[in-house]
Amino acid sequence: MALVVMGLAEPLAGVVLAEKTGLVLEWRIYQLLAWLSSVWEQVTLEEKGEWSRTEILKLNQLILLIKREPQVGHYPSKPTTTPLKQKNKDWQLYQYVCEFDPPIDSRKLRKGLVGEHADRLFRFYLFDGMHLYSATKLADEVTEFVATRKYDDERIRVSIKRVSELAPYSETRLHVYNVMMRQILADLEMKEVQRAYFSPKGAVVLRNHNLEIWPGFKTSILQYEDQILLNLDISHKVLRTDSVLDTLYLIYNNCGKDFNRLKDLATKQLVGEIVMTRYNDKTYRIDDIAWNIHPTNTFQKRGEDVTYRDYYKNAYGVEIHDNQQPMLVSRCKRRDQREGAPELLYLLPELCTRTGLDDGMRANFNLMKDMGKHTRLDPNRRHEKMHVFRQSIDQNSKATNRLTGWGMQYSRDLVTLTGRQLPSEVILLGSKKTATASRQADWGGELRGNLYTTVPVANWVVVYSRQHEPVLQNFFNCINRVAPPMGIQFAPPKKAAVENTSIAAFLDAIRSTLDRSVQLILIVLPTNKKDMYDAIKKQCCVEAPVVTQCVTFNTLKKDRGLMSVVSKIVIQINCKLAGEAWALDIPLKSAMVVGIDTYHDSSKKGRSVGGFVASLNKTFTRYYSETIFQSSMQELIDGLKLAMNNALKKYHAVNGSLPNRIIVYRDGVGDGQLPVVVEHEVNQIIAGTLSLGKDYKPMVTVIVVKKRISTKFFAPGDRGSLANPPPGTVVDNTVTKRESYDFFLVSQSVNQGTVTPSHYNVIWDTSNLQPDHIQKLTYKLCHLYYNWPGTIRVPAPCQYAHKLAFLTGQSLHRSPHESLSDKLFFL
Repeated sequence: MALVVMGLAEPLAGVVLAEKTGLVLEWRIYQLLAWLSSVWEQVTLEEKGEWSRTEILKLNQLILLIKREPQVGHYPSKPTTTPLKQKNKDWQLYQYVCEFDPPIDSRKLRKGLVGEHADRLFRFYLFDGMHLYSATKLADEVTEFVATRKYDDERIRVSIKRVSELAPYSETRLHVYNVMMRQILADLEMKEVQRAYFSPKGAVVLRNHNLEIWPGFKTSILQYEDQILLNLDISHKVLRTDSVLDTLYLIYNNCGKDFNRLKDLATKQLVGEIVMTRYNDKTYRIDDIAWNIHPTNTFQKRGEDVTYRDYYKNAYGVEIHDNQQPMLVSRCKRRDQREGAPELLYLLPELCTRTGLDDGMRANFNLMKDMGKHTRLDPNRRHEKMHVFRQSIDQNSKATNRLTGWGMQYSRDLVTLTGRQLPSEVILLGSKKTATASRQADWGGELRGNLYTTVPVANWVVVYSRQHEPVLQNFFNCINRVAPPMGIQFAPPKKAAVENTSIAAFLDAIRSTLDRSVQLILIVLPTNKKDMYDAIKKQCCVEAPVVTQCVTFNTLKKDRGLMSVVSKIVIQINCKLAGEAWALDIPLKSAMVVGIDTYHDSSKKGRSVGGFVASLNKTFTRYYSETIFQSSMQELIDGLKLAMNNALKKYHAVNGSLPNRIIVYRDGVGDGQLPVVVEHEVNQIIAGTLSLGKDYKPMVTVIVVKKRISTKFFAPGDRGSLANPPPGTVVDNTVTKRESYDFFLVSQSVNQGTVTPSHYNVIWDTSNLQPDHIQKLTYKLCHLYYNWPGTIRVPAPCQYAHKLAFLTGQSLHRSPHESLSDKLFFL
């Protein structure tokens, strides 16, 4: 592919730097690129400051492309992508602009006027209300016709002007392909629900749970390394079989038929939910409940007053049975309002069903087990469903005619590529013992011996309800059996029994026992209610800082598996007190890894919290943490600069020196936010290092981590079957982006379903690390999350940042006390 520098500083403007074919770069061109890379990394920030921010980022992105050469692989794999091909190499796609005289504001009306005549001009076309796309080239540059507006018979002059022939890999052409794909899914009688398409005909009903599962697909057509690919992922939509009105009846009966409580509870439970109206299979968000509006109320329709009851009967043939039910309120999007839609839509609860699962359903083991039989597909079942989908297109005349009309076809096979498997890691334990991660990247069985480093628990308090005291002795006995082999010494605890189970009683008990010598307070919660947990965490993380460990009484009263539970609690306590459960050999010297993630603040609409953690030691097992509050319209800019500066000062205080390298893993970034991270957050990260001295110029790498992706990989299994790739599988070719320095990593093993890799995009890099080194470091960091004796989907700093942001956004709503900043108190 051609790499062209566009709009840079004058000496480099418009220079074609390289032509890359396969994996080979001509040697002289490569020398030029290597020279450019070395010169760039010697340019000072002051000199870079003379360039525009965009110019700097473009040149850095070019240098990232130089570094990103795929590593030699040996592990065959099939991703869930299939090539999109043109049958005719001479096939072209044309873009037209449609103009109306007099002007027409409504997009729906514009589509209707164009549709009157477009069918005789184009065999197949797409029209979005302004631009029209077709493979047909009209003879004249401008084609005009007159259409009639139906509601007033006014004649409208329509001009269709040919403006361009779309380049093969242009973003606009890819947009057309994706719209065409959505039309094909509609040809298959699939329904669009939140950007995915589902088949009501293939619905599976779970009668015992009042649920219905619609199978479906998510599709995306994009340009990858050297070809355009369709990414196909299987998805499922969960719907309730009971109506929202049934939910209101249930709440009403459970609250003692108290109408005021009904309004309060129903608002908390339903507002924000997504519902589907079964009469047209459309989804809406519930923004409010109009308790004073009922089916017998009227609204204006074409100048006449019509009751909601009569409207649904005449329009959809639906009889309404409860005339006293309130109406659900859904606010229309601004785009739809500009097209003539009302600001507010009123929906009947009787005709709406909720989508998705609530927390109570997720906690229902039997429900999740029954649902998993249909949604957790292993590679062979997933591949089979993809094959059936491909066959359904071939057997549908509308879909095949549409593809033929556009001169397109899909490959019958998935793309085959080669990945690499990174070696298993050696786990370092206490007393110089080691363990090797199993094929499933799990070493839980090895933790019965010494932990890597331990902290004696000499002064700790247990707060509990007095009625639960008989169970606690068994819990203490388990601690005394589990902790010593791990190398942890627990002194007898100070006990604080609470006479009742109120929140105030527990908080009073915590305050009465707390002094500076207390290392830990363990609270036995009588229930798993969120309000008590939140109050305790706010008290102990913000107001009177101390490390806490919460455990529910139901967990402790079960004899079966209690030893395993207590082992995990002991390990977690040790890590919260700055101990280390295990470690890995990290070749990098004088390096800091940083994790950043965001989470919404549940106490205030429009506010979110950023979690920031930074390593303090050479094994990346101890961390400094900080939180940053921001509005929904603000990114982590000024706060991120200060957090980085504080982390570097703490690193210097611990180590006596500053790190030479800083590797940042940024999680929680959507595709639309990526430019903000590149243009603003990278500058803030670098700016955070400047106040530490002119001579301090650390090498910085910023990597965006993405977990919610559609790409899956299948590995060869036994006897021609497919299997999940093993942990440590890296893919950095074929399905990576031609304009990015990115790679996929399968870092964990799953017992059910198909494993999902994580995607890593290096957006800034002055570290001189090879791609293989960054990939290996990333995989090592996936081993260092102390809540699980195995690998996780993302590097540990990302997960720690998420845990910190989650705790703050869900429970604290304020920044934790700074005295806890060097402990993993949020585990």
